[in-house]
Amino acid sequence: MKILLGDFNTKVGRENILKPTIGNESLHQDNNDNGVRIVNFASSHNLVVKNTTFLHQNFLKYTWTSPDGKTHNQIDHILIDRRWHSSILDV
Repeated sequence: MKILLGDFNTKVGRENILKPTIGNESLHQDNNDNGVRIVNFASSHNLVVKNTTFLHQNFLKYTWTSPDGKTHNQIDHILIDRRWHSSILDV
């Protein structure tokens, strides 16, 4: 099993063409530059971005808050092997 996780400083969006890799539940509408890179990396290594796959309330999705408390981002991500992603959904 391959698992890659970390603070990638990426905003992964909800673009329809990327849903097989990122799912439907990202906090953000659009990717930033690093988001595009991580989605391309995940696709090329047969990985999925797991923490954007499951439905959660928004306050549970963000992993960074600005010092003034007004801006929230989901910039830390978990990537897992696509094979394990499929078997987890079958359970």
